[in-house]
Amino acid sequence: MSPLNRRDLLRSAGVLAFAGVATTTGRSEAAQAASPTGAAVPGFQHGVASGDPLPSSVLLWTRVTPTTEAVPGSGIGPDVTVRWEVAEDSGFLRMAARGSVRTGSARDHTVKVVPGGLRPGTAYWYRFIAAGATSPTGRTRTAPAAGAAVDRLRMGVVSCANWQAGYFSAYRYLADRGDLDVVLHLGDYLYEYAPGEYQARDIVVRPHDPAVEMTTLSHYRRRHAQYKTDLDLQALHSAVPFVVTWDDHEFANDAWSGGAENHTEGAEGTWSARRAWSQQAYAEWMPVRFEPAGHIYRRFEYGSLASISMLDLRTYRSQQASSVVDPAIASPARTLTGDAQMAWLLDGFSSQKTQWKLIGNPVMITPVRFPSTLSAQEIGAVGQLLGSTTIDGVPYNVDQWDGYSADRSRVISHLRDNAITDTVFLTGDIHSGWACDVPADPLTYPSNGASVAAELVCTSVTSDNLDDILGTQPRTASVAVEEAFKGANPHVKHLDFDSHGFSVLEVTPGALRMDWYVLSERTSRAATSALSASWQVAAGTQSVSRIL
Repeated sequence: MSPLNRRDLLRSAGVLAFAGVATTTGRSEAAQAASPTGAAVPGFQHGVASGDPLPSSVLLWTRVTPTTEAVPGSGIGPDVTVRWEVAEDSGFLRMAARGSVRTGSARDHTVKVVPGGLRPGTAYWYRFIAAGATSPTGRTRTAPAAGAAVDRLRMGVVSCANWQAGYFSAYRYLADRGDLDVVLHLGDYLYEYAPGEYQARDIVVRPHDPAVEMTTLSHYRRRHAQYKTDLDLQALHSAVPFVVTWDDHEFANDAWSGGAENHTEGAEGTWSARRAWSQQAYAEWMPVRFEPAGHIYRRFEYGSLASISMLDLRTYRSQQASSVVDPAIASPARTLTGDAQMAWLLDGFSSQKTQWKLIGNPVMITPVRFPSTLSAQEIGAVGQLLGSTTIDGVPYNVDQWDGYSADRSRVISHLRDNAITDTVFLTGDIHSGWACDVPADPLTYPSNGASVAAELVCTSVTSDNLDDILGTQPRTASVAVEEAFKGANPHVKHLDFDSHGFSVLEVTPGALRMDWYVLSERTSRAATSALSASWQVAAGTQSVSRIL
């Protein structure tokens, strides 16, 4: 069954007008995506999406605008019935499932349905219908049957997409491929900042809506809605199911269980209320099997080939270390995962019958030492990029697993002591590309030859990298910094501090391969894409090796 290309997906639905429906946030983006004539899709202005595929079901998502006034975040508008259809063909002649659901202002007129009884490893088309308007058609795919032999799994891997810093060309190139089974989004799907607070080298390419830092339920809903009007993001959502987790910017920068670096208690309300609102908007606007009363860490299987365990490293973590009077970074009293999630993760390593154990890991687990040869400017720039701080004059990556080394030791010891193989951490967050061995002991690596896992880190879609922070041209000043980091950390094999783009991961029984693609210019809608590096993890090795 040949895949639809991006243009076909956007134009496949025959759309009838909703009388009197006006603009919502970001209409200039959505208007171009609706039909060959460029008219906005009345009623369905934020596209369609699917996510969290299982062998017999997949979650489907959309947002309907029933009246002119019922814009995202407004809290007004009537309840409306939305019909949904799932078919085995793009013409909807071979129907697989159908039904209807009510939505309204209580959930910002978003729709999430989970059709059951679908066939494993099968492509399906879906659409929504309300009051005579038909949504664009989406294409999705269920996961293979449990334990089934699977020859290949191919996924897009992305993170850190800041609307203000550029255009989402990375999503366009992934949507146009037509060969992906799933897209893994590792967090920072959107950013909380107001215009002028965080953008591309201090240039706002396109301003955030609302024009304030998001702190209330209405703010979070409007910001999600704005991102969902991006043409390239709509195209990717409609072409491939997503598996997502959050990092910090879905809430606020450097979030932890009791607050965030970018949250002022009192002036911006309470952290508990802000986090609840952000999680509610996330549950409403993302194609994810999550509701605020539950937890977002979860696991998916692709036959006997691979499992994907998605972590939540914000909700349960202790506050980041910030000074010498903080508890020791290695203290077991401090946690990144929380006890329940840690038990779930370790049990998954031991009980999974799949060959490859893939971990959707929002922040980097590989230990990283800062080189002693860096200048003060370079230390400051890298520290800003990696979320580090200086304790007693020594830089630490306190927002990553480096700042919670007791939890990391539990993971590494479990992998080593139980001889668990083919574990790969897939990571976002730090706006740079890495390929690393995860050593059992970084002080003796590589003489002891012990690497318990591999880690592959994708670049940012648009968020600032080291060259942006330093104000230099790409692949100039950063190159020496990269070499210094690799020299101080022999388990770090590949490092790219400058690029924006996306990654493609291919998993087979013999090896796992990551390809990094870089964009020519994030601030241009006409950005080109080029393959920059390829690294693999051969089965049974727990170690990365270069292909390109």
